[in-house]
Amino acid sequence: MDVTMIIIGLVVGLAIGFGVAKFLEKGKASKTIADAKKEASKVLQEAQKEGESIKKDKILQAKEKFLELKAEHEKVIIGKDKKINDAEKRTRDKESQVSSELSRNKQLNSQLEGKIKDLEHRKDFFEKKQTELEKLHKSQIQQLEVISGLSADEAKNQLVESLRETAKSDAMAYIQTTVEEAKLTAQQEARKIVINTIQRIGTEEAVENCVSVFNIESDDVKGRIIGREGRNIRALESATGVEIIVDDTPEAIILSCFDSVRREVARLSLHKLVTDGRIHPARIEEIVKKTEKQIEAEIVEIGKRTVIDLGIHGLHPELVRAVGRMKYRSSYGQNLLQHSREVAKLCGVMASELGINPKLAKRAGLLHDIGKVPNTESEVETPHAILGMQWAEKFGEKEEVCNAIGAHHDEVEMKTLIAPIVQVCDAISGARPGARRQVLDSYIQRLKDLEDIAFGFGGVQKAYAIQAGRELRVIVESEKVSDEKAAQLSFEISQKIQTDMTYPGQVKITVIRETRAVNVAK
Repeated sequence: MDVTMIIIGLVVGLAIGFGVAKFLEKGKASKTIADAKKEASKVLQEAQKEGESIKKDKILQAKEKFLELKAEHEKVIIGKDKKINDAEKRTRDKESQVSSELSRNKQLNSQLEGKIKDLEHRKDFFEKKQTELEKLHKSQIQQLEVISGLSADEAKNQLVESLRETAKSDAMAYIQTTVEEAKLTAQQEARKIVINTIQRIGTEEAVENCVSVFNIESDDVKGRIIGREGRNIRALESATGVEIIVDDTPEAIILSCFDSVRREVARLSLHKLVTDGRIHPARIEEIVKKTEKQIEAEIVEIGKRTVIDLGIHGLHPELVRAVGRMKYRSSYGQNLLQHSREVAKLCGVMASELGINPKLAKRAGLLHDIGKVPNTESEVETPHAILGMQWAEKFGEKEEVCNAIGAHHDEVEMKTLIAPIVQVCDAISGARPGARRQVLDSYIQRLKDLEDIAFGFGGVQKAYAIQAGRELRVIVESEKVSDEKAAQLSFEISQKIQTDMTYPGQVKITVIRETRAVNVAK
């Protein structure tokens, strides 16, 4: 229809145009109008035909669209119907399942009620039996008391005492067996590790004392050292704190002092003075001061060289200085620095064998005796292990190292695996033959203490400390001590020695029990 209106509009426009043209051209007006009418009717017919065809196309498209929508709607309806049917089927299945469960539960409930009634009957029956048993037990106890002449409490106490003795004996036998089994395996492995560690460390044996000998070229130098009326020697003794002994010993002067640093200062000062030739009190004081500075620098250098040789890094400068000072200290005649280096190497090897950090073990081994070189007199009263631990904590050492330093003489509790390693390696270094010198009085006292501990136990007849205190042989009275008691006594003595005494290495306790039968034929 829109097309028809457009065509009509065009026709009208053309008619108007023709009218104007007619007005302009009066001669051709009638012919033009006739042609215009024919043309307009022709265009109108074509427009109507085209509109009809378009209308038919639109109607066909609408029908196709309707059919498509109808098909889709039917599919949706079919799908929903299927889902509803499935849901109904599942609901019916669940209802049947629930009904079967309910019927089963009813059966179980009925069975359970029957069992409960049965249990109640049994309970009543057992209660009656228990009452009868209690009455029978009381009557039997009364009969036993009458027969034995003992009350129930007395018999119980005797039984408990007998069981206690039996349990104690069994426990001691079990402990002994366990210890022996552990020794067969653990002691073998431990001995292997220790021997391997000792074999890999070789150190020379050096014994220091409180005297140094200063050699001179001729006895003429002695007079120059003594000086007029002894001025030079007095100035030297006053400046160094060392006693200088000038006697008839040819070509030698003896320097005596407990402090190794002072002796070294005096020796180097004497060497410089004798080499220079100018010996007088002012010169002596000047040389001694220079030598003291030289020794301090040498101490630091020794400390640095030691930690570098052992591969220890990050040590505080004060601890490095303390390590250097160890060179001029000794313990039981053993040089302290040499001992600490040896312990550090032993700790590193043993820690590697046991799978522990060897660098940390070396560090603890080197520093374990730094408390033996105190800076002040007030620190001398503190045990060297505690003092060394305090220094290590002060200068930022790790907790494992501090604990190993403080615990290597059991003065604090061991908290890490490094602590027993340091203790063992310290004992190895100090206990090897020729490493240390012991004072005779302390040696004899240690042997006496071992024997006294043995005599403190009942049944001991004789006790002998032999092999330089490495073994204690105990002879017991056979009438008072049985074979089982002898094994128990050996164990108890070893624990007492381990708790009360301090000693290098280990002490073997041998208990000897002998039975003799003596008769005389007349």
